[in-house]
Amino acid sequence: MSRTIDGTGIDRVLDAAVDRGALPHIAAIAADADGVFYEGGAGVRVAGESDDPVTTSTQFRIMSMTKMVCTAAALQQVERGELDLDAPVEQYVPEFAEVKVLDGFDGDTPVLREPASKATVHHLITHTSGLAYWFWNDKLVRYEAATGTPNVVPGTMDAFKAPMVADPGTEYVYGINTDWLGRVVEAVAGETLDAVIADNITDPLGMSDTAFILDETRYANAVTVHVKGEDGAWTSAGEILNQAPEWYAGGHGLYSTPRDYIRFERALLRGGELDGVRILSEDTVDAAFTNQIGDLDFPAEIPTADPAITDTMHAGPGWKWGHGLLLNTEDVPGGRRAGTGSWAGLFNTHFFIDRTTGICASIYTNSLPFITYEDAWKTYVEFEQALYAAL
Repeated sequence: MSRTIDGTGIDRVLDAAVDRGALPHIAAIAADADGVFYEGGAGVRVAGESDDPVTTSTQFRIMSMTKMVCTAAALQQVERGELDLDAPVEQYVPEFAEVKVLDGFDGDTPVLREPASKATVHHLITHTSGLAYWFWNDKLVRYEAATGTPNVVPGTMDAFKAPMVADPGTEYVYGINTDWLGRVVEAVAGETLDAVIADNITDPLGMSDTAFILDETRYANAVTVHVKGEDGAWTSAGEILNQAPEWYAGGHGLYSTPRDYIRFERALLRGGELDGVRILSEDTVDAAFTNQIGDLDFPAEIPTADPAITDTMHAGPGWKWGHGLLLNTEDVPGGRRAGTGSWAGLFNTHFFIDRTTGICASIYTNSLPFITYEDAWKTYVEFEQALYAAL
């Protein structure tokens, strides 16, 4: 039986975030190995247009929380001996050999060169291939403007024409690595990523509300992405993700509900197994929660290159990356313990799995910009502190 807590302090955090306009709506959930012990929500599905309350059964675009699901699918292939993490990416997806390194600009013309070494699948899983996202890399913003290359959100194959911004293995650069990883998984499996994830992760774990494309009923239960208008009030920006993409985005494409995704978190918390279903071995899960970038560090600060999309990320020192997970190397005062695995999604979703304390939790809204420090980030911190205070 899962633990019992007094969740009123957490409820107050959620209500306050919506009441002060920090977020348009919010849902949160927490669990241990035995089950869910906290669920809460505040606000409505579509600000100014809907009376539907947001709950832990509401659909959210989980964006980069998709990455760990795709990574788990790749790690399953490793366990079966089908995928070699040390192999060059181009061994599985030959067109990766065409990816060059952006070395600068000659006027407005990008200067490209061959990478100093071949990027491996391990580089993709650990964001050390040199591939970037535009919103945290001004060189890539300039490249996309100069060439017309789209970012990954529109869902066209042209997004894979983006160059690296560093040589493989030389630095941690957060980027479209897991989108390429999804294509590797597809090549190994001989089927599309949506089918791989459904057959091997979401269906076995009973995650029936998690998918790349929602049916009509589930879509009607989804929030929309919100932005603040000139008056400072939240307003719906509608749908941003392509509902007929040319490829399934292992880096950001899934919709899910808090109740569904917590099942995936609990499986990782329990060493790869949930309700008698094993999706990963204990050794594989242990490796995911272990530093996989060696002497490299997750950047203490990542400046924004697109303020409408994201704030600057101020992680601070002492963070590493495992297989698909951000890892803190020290205890967070009043919060997660050292070795916790976590990550977030661009529309302000966030999860963490604290194996030392024995809990996992996640918090959801769909809004932009990402991690605004007086809004979303502050709410993440307050939720975490209220949760640990209640344990």
